Amino acid sequence: MPNDLSKQGTDGRLAPSLRRDAYWHGDFFIAEQEAIFRREWVYAGRLDDLRDAGGYRVVEVAGESIIVVRTSDGVAAHLNFCRHRGSRLLCGQGHVRGAIRCPYHGWAYALDGRLIASPFVDPGDVPERARRLHPVEVAQWGGFLFLRLDREGARCASETLEAQLGPIPQRLARYPLAELETARTLRYEVAANWKVILENYNECYHCAGVHPELCRVVPAFKDHGGGRLDWERGIEHRDGAWTFTFTGTSTRAPFATLDDDERVRHKGELIYPNFMLSLAADHVAAFMLVPRGPAQTTVSCALLFHPDEMAKPGFDAGDAADFWDLVNRQDWTICESVQAGMKSRAFDYGYYAPMEDASLDIREYVLRRLSTADKPAAP
Repeated sequence: MPNDLSKQGTDGRLAPSLRRDAYWHGDFFIAEQEAIFRREWVYAGRLDDLRDAGGYRVVEVAGESIIVVRTSDGVAAHLNFCRHRGSRLLCGQGHVRGAIRCPYHGWAYALDGRLIASPFVDPGDVPERARRLHPVEVAQWGGFLFLRLDREGARCASETLEAQLGPIPQRLARYPLAELETARTLRYEVAANWKVILENYNECYHCAGVHPELCRVVPAFKDHGGGRLDWERGIEHRDGAWTFTFTGTSTRAPFATLDDDERVRHKGELIYPNFMLSLAADHVAAFMLVPRGPAQTTVSCALLFHPDEMAKPGFDAGDAADFWDLVNRQDWTICESVQAGMKSRAFDYGYYAPMEDASLDIREYVLRRLSTADKPAAP
């Protein structure tokens, strides 16, 4: 990893990207996990699948396994290991009855993380520090769950989720996000660095060549390399189209609370570090990225619909799911091609064209957080 993370090329008029090491070097990946994914609020999925007390889901953030569980008065999150000998407590998704119980020696914890049973061991003999699971900070917005591992010492992190989200909730205020439910989840293993995926999402210079079906629904995506898109107002569809399906239409009703523009335009938000949100008039696609290594990222795409539409006879999310699956696979294929090309030793850094200026935000976001980390990783 370079000693000076901010050192970039200056030749030519095009702005330089991050250097090769930022996408391939293991030490750079470790530094990112510490400086970003352990310190920022990280998107960890929807809450609509955790309805009743005891419902849980195990997620991963920065290499840590975390239990997210519905309690009687909210949602709690704990590191997924027993304080006795370190055994994993839960896996996957499901429901626990009354307590989280270790499969090894039977130690049990209340849903809020308190130790409530230690078979054949006097509770008074258990050290005070081991009498509860390690807590993880939890916050919510619009039915989306966010976790933060390390609040203490996180000088570069936003203090609250609201501060990290900034103006995004206001821009999306008319979308009934908290009411939506997950109808389908598409999961992918992508052989590309997480930043490559975010950079790809943040520009449409590639859309004309990579997404012909998408551009038939939204011709604006290929106009001047996607350089004239008004994301604040939303991107207009072709005449007669108003949603992301192969026909650009649907039998589903648009969300009732949208304004006239939002009923016929598409909006998108990139919420650092791992949340991509695309909003049509009748459904929302919520992407969660989980970096596994310098060249491996797990991506899940939850397709969200209003429960009133889901309750109608014959409801089928397939028209949106099939369209998104095609567009997603096109994106992942080109991202994997970029990742593979950057492996060459001859690749030093790339360049951003003018219509890719938004991608520069990712470069600046990463460098700013690495430069303010308490203990930057050694080269």
